[in-house]
Amino acid sequence: MTQYLLAVHSGAADYDRSLDEMQPVFEAVDRFNQKLVADGIWVFGGGLERIEAATTVDGTNGQTLVTDGPYLETKEYLGGFWVIEAPDLDAAHKIALEASEACGNKVEVRPFQAE
Repeated sequence: MTQYLLAVHSGAADYDRSLDEMQPVFEAVDRFNQKLVADGIWVFGGGLERIEAATTVDGTNGQTLVTDGPYLETKEYLGGFWVIEAPDLDAAHKIALEASEACGNKVEVRPFQAE
């Protein structure tokens, strides 16, 4: 089976919601995670801290440069992700649809490169 990254695209407003507003999302994502495990396709997953916690490391010029913030400045950014195993892209799309419904955000699907 191929491994796929399911990347959740978030914005600042997602982090500004109250715990009461987020609790149903946490519960839906937890149910989704449990389903992935039960189906034997879970590899890894997790949510990420706010974008302000990001740093970018650049070692491309023989020197190390560490800057605060993400590599790109955008309105949306990676808020969390899953790594799953699926038999094909169509199956990964169906799983991503469930992920999107659970977390309430768009989910990008990208296959890992073959070994």
